[in-house]
Amino acid sequence: MRIGFYPKIAWQGIRKNKRLYLPYILTCIGMVAMYYIISFLATSPMLTALFPHSALRSILQLGSVVIAVFATLFLFYTNSFLVRRRKKEFGLYNILGMDKRNIGVILFFETLLVAFISLAAGLAAGVALSKLAELLMVNILQQEVDYAMSVSWIAIGRTLVLFLVIDGLIYLNTLRQVHAANPIALLHSENTGEKAPKANWFLGLAGFALLGGAYYMAVTITNPLKALIYFFVAVLMVIVATMLLFTAGSVLLCRILRSNKKYYYHPKHFVSVSSMAFRMKRNGSGLATICILCTMVLVIVATTTCCYFGAEDSLNSRYPRDINMDIRFESLEWLEEERVAALRAAAHEVLDNHGVEPLDIQDFRTVAAYGRLNGNELEWDVSAYMYTNETMPDFSQIRSIYVMPLEDYNRTTGREEVLNEGEALLYTLRCEFPYDTLTIRDGETFRIVRQVEEMPTAGMDTADIVSALYLVVPDLRAAVRGLENIANFQGDPILDSRWVFAFSTDATTEVQAALQSALHNTIYQRSKIIRESINDSEGYSIRTECRAVERQDYFDLFGGLFFLGVMLSIVFCFASVLIIYYKQVSEGYEDQARFEIMQKVGMTKRDIRRSINSQMLTVFLAPLVMAVIHLCFAFPILKQLLSLLNARNEPLLLATTGLTVLLFALLYALVYRLTTGAYYHIVSGARED
Repeated sequence: MRIGFYPKIAWQGIRKNKRLYLPYILTCIGMVAMYYIISFLATSPMLTALFPHSALRSILQLGSVVIAVFATLFLFYTNSFLVRRRKKEFGLYNILGMDKRNIGVILFFETLLVAFISLAAGLAAGVALSKLAELLMVNILQQEVDYAMSVSWIAIGRTLVLFLVIDGLIYLNTLRQVHAANPIALLHSENTGEKAPKANWFLGLAGFALLGGAYYMAVTITNPLKALIYFFVAVLMVIVATMLLFTAGSVLLCRILRSNKKYYYHPKHFVSVSSMAFRMKRNGSGLATICILCTMVLVIVATTTCCYFGAEDSLNSRYPRDINMDIRFESLEWLEEERVAALRAAAHEVLDNHGVEPLDIQDFRTVAAYGRLNGNELEWDVSAYMYTNETMPDFSQIRSIYVMPLEDYNRTTGREEVLNEGEALLYTLRCEFPYDTLTIRDGETFRIVRQVEEMPTAGMDTADIVSALYLVVPDLRAAVRGLENIANFQGDPILDSRWVFAFSTDATTEVQAALQSALHNTIYQRSKIIRESINDSEGYSIRTECRAVERQDYFDLFGGLFFLGVMLSIVFCFASVLIIYYKQVSEGYEDQARFEIMQKVGMTKRDIRRSINSQMLTVFLAPLVMAVIHLCFAFPILKQLLSLLNARNEPLLLATTGLTVLLFALLYALVYRLTTGAYYHIVSGARED
């Protein structure tokens, strides 16, 4: 045969099967464009110049890897629909005289044509939309916009290599399937039903066990670090359980419906139930895949939206004032009022030199420690709950305790509280303390006069994953008497003496940044002088933070996650739509003959529509319902994961989750409506009554 014959046959095969090939090619174009855009942003000179040291590039690089892996798996999956539909055509070629080598050449040119169209159109779309994506990213991150257009040849090269490899692997897989089948099997592939999977009850019970285990992990883990690790284990368990449950469930559902004679032999249900029974395995795997993709979309959109729109709240929680200084000493001697007064005077001297009037000042001393709360007693031996070679730290058993003198509490809050010896005020952060007394091991026992509703806190403390107790006492030194020489399980002193000085200001960001640096240097030098004057060999550390300076890092992280979440959600939504479409179209062609027979014995278009609606509502509602159930059980572990990012706004997470479910359900209903119409047009041929 002439070499030009094969490309012509390949093009005719694509054109005649355009109902199947057009969505597949559009999917390839979308995947190519999306991968190029993410790769372009990861190497964008503008983003690199704006955020040279942020986590943004790492997030985008991770996103490109995720899209690459997903594109590989998804294109293999969707290509299987094409191959199944084309097998009859290949069998006919074989019977008419073509050997499998000739069919392989036709497949090669088909793959080549699809690759050329998808790469050319995908890269063109990617280049055209990359600047829009870059502008969107910069806008999300609240930066100045640069409208200069650029093309990343590195991203183009990566895209070409990735998708040429994917197309090559798909071609080899298709070739394998054609060579493994005989012509008669290819010719009758569409008419071959599926046997029900064996051990249906075993598969179902295994699925329920895995799903129950995953749900149990999600709702019982209270340690954020454990949540980070076991989240991925739970995800794998949910994926496997979903596959098993939908596979076994589709078989069981068909058997139950068939056993109900009154239901099964109704014109509205007979064809739909028999059609589902005809392809039991594919029903299960297809619906499970849709369910998993829906769950991924719901989780990604809900969490990243919560992070982005709660970024300001997280920022203010982490940095309570515009300027936050946290000075830590290894000796309690540093907390004597005359020494703290000298540091305070140095700080105000810097403020005066910069012409800055401090507002809403926080100025307090505190002694901090970590312990294990056993009832109402705080113990210091936490070795069994912290890092070891065998286990992870169990922070649910650990409490931070911050002891503050009453004098500093009253000055900072403007109150006039009075405490007697042995009495204390208590404030709890992310925990409860239902007792009237608090005993400190090797120390004092305090009677809790009242639990207050607010407390001066350092920003770093609010971001700690450990729950905290804040204790206000009349005499700081007396409260921690006997604890100075106690060491923790690592040999370090348990007490951490600190002076916190924080304030807000009306100054510009530039002035605040200069003030932060000047305060840090001045306090460091003054601390050094005090240390030398008292011959103190103990160390100290100074941490000075500026909220305006740190703001951009927050929005880099949360904005980057939000942007990547949007991009991945688009990819997963596109994938869900395509799977639903292919499932409808391929099943429409398989059911076409059965509906034709039914029409000959009196079935009308109205009956066809009712039968289709019966089948689709029975089948396609299940993935969405299961995805929402997955999301509900995942909510507690998602909340733990977000706490690692200091995103603890639970009402916002509830709101974004509910809104995401509502919008996605509307999109799902629209897709269901459109794809059901495609199924109806394929199987119907009767006249309207």
